Amino acid sequence: MHVIELNHLYQLPLDLASSPGLVLAIGDFDGVHQGHREVIRRATTRAEERKLSSAVMTFHPHPREILGMDKYRQILTPLPDKLELLDRLGLTYTFLVNFDKAFSELPPAEFVEKILVKLNLETVVVGFDFKFGRGGEGNPDSLANLAKGRFAVEVIRPFHADGQKVSSTLIREYLLAGDVGEANLLLDRPYTICGEVVTGAGRGRTIGFPTANVQPTQPYVIPANGVYAVRVQTDDGEFGGVMNIGVKPTFDVDEGRTLEVHLLDYSGSLYGQKVRVEFHSMLRPERKFASVDELVSQIARDAEEAKSRLAMI
Repeated sequence: MHVIELNHLYQLPLDLASSPGLVLAIGDFDGVHQGHREVIRRATTRAEERKLSSAVMTFHPHPREILGMDKYRQILTPLPDKLELLDRLGLTYTFLVNFDKAFSELPPAEFVEKILVKLNLETVVVGFDFKFGRGGEGNPDSLANLAKGRFAVEVIRPFHADGQKVSSTLIREYLLAGDVGEANLLLDRPYTICGEVVTGAGRGRTIGFPTANVQPTQPYVIPANGVYAVRVQTDDGEFGGVMNIGVKPTFDVDEGRTLEVHLLDYSGSLYGQKVRVEFHSMLRPERKFASVDELVSQIARDAEEAKSRLAMI
């Protein structure tokens, strides 16, 4: 997959300008969830049918961040993750649009004329709730009108899983409630955070459960405080684990919110490593225990429960 960066003043590479046409899926695709993949799947299928190249157009930063919606500073799939997931979908190109203030103010007609028409498109595929142009004034119907027959527009209906309409908003809500199982169902994959193992207080080692302090490397949506069964990909292989997200209330310390993982059946040092943490299920909410001994007993039970749940995956 070739990644081509664009802004509203771009010039198309010569090989694309002379191509027989593209089938393009457009969206922010945060999460690259089942609904997003349905849009992209239709684009790749149509491209194969017409013997054309397939492409997606996505935006960075997230449009809602630029428009001042603070909750979108944390996202499901930061750019490196999103590009990695898109690369698995059989696309020829990804157009990465620099979404800045100037771009956000383009009227719908200018978005079509300055951006889309230059791409030599055969078809554009969008979701039913697609919005574009200044203030989100454009929609699939206006896109078809503005195309003026120069490219077709295909609209994909809502995608449902387990009776729920799949959306990035709903996935975000599940994660913030700690329900990673439901989030994974809509994603059709485990929710994943990448991070670097950094030096912590070393408290876990003193109580018999050494932990790695994971510092996320991108602005991910962090699940609710609690204890989770996870799988962790490290330089030494993949291991099951128990991750605690929270503030360690039993120790009554002021270290802020941390992500600490205890790997099952692992001995060694992870300091400095980049790790990938897959969330599989929430074991329990974080809570304060009456003593450290009570906490240690609970961690042992958490580890056994995590082993049991991960063995069923």
